[in-house]
Amino acid sequence: MDAALTHIELACFSIGDRLFAVDIMRIREILVPQKLAPLPCTSDLLEGVINLRGSVIPVMNMRKRFAMPVGNDAPVGKLLIVSLINQLLALVVDDVMEVVSVPFTDIKPPIQVASGVGMEFILGVCLSNDRVFMILDIDSLLCSTVHTDVSAEC
Repeated sequence: MDAALTHIELACFSIGDRLFAVDIMRIREILVPQKLAPLPCTSDLLEGVINLRGSVIPVMNMRKRFAMPVGNDAPVGKLLIVSLINQLLALVVDDVMEVVSVPFTDIKPPIQVASGVGMEFILGVCLSNDRVFMILDIDSLLCSTVHTDVSAEC
C-alpha cells in the first residue's frame, strides 16, 4: 500500500522524437487506428470520431496538437483512449512504448518558457532509463481554444 502512495505508473509514448507519458489510470484502451467518421465542421485538432462499442469518441491527432508535421511518412501509430473529466478522447500517437513506475519525488515541474510551445499541456517532467518524458495534462487538451476554433470554421 505504501508503494502506491509514493510512485505513479506512467504509460510512455512517442510523437516524432518527443517522449510523453500519461498516468496509466487515465488510459482505458490502446487500439490500432480505426476508420474515422468526419466531423460536421473542420477542426485543426480533431480528426473525426470513432465508434467504440457504441460510444462515439472524438479523435485528436497529437502531432497537430503540438504543431508537428503530419505527412504520409508519419507512422501508422496507435490510438490511446483516455478518460477526461467528462468524456473519453482518442489520442493519435506514433508509438506506445512501455509502462514505468516513477517516484513522485522524481517528477519535476514543467519548464517555464514562453507561451505557444506546448508546455501548457505538461504536468511535469520525469527521467526513466536515461530518457526524459513529459507528463501530459490530458484534461487541458480540449481547452476552450479548441472549441472556439471548431465553431469558427463552421
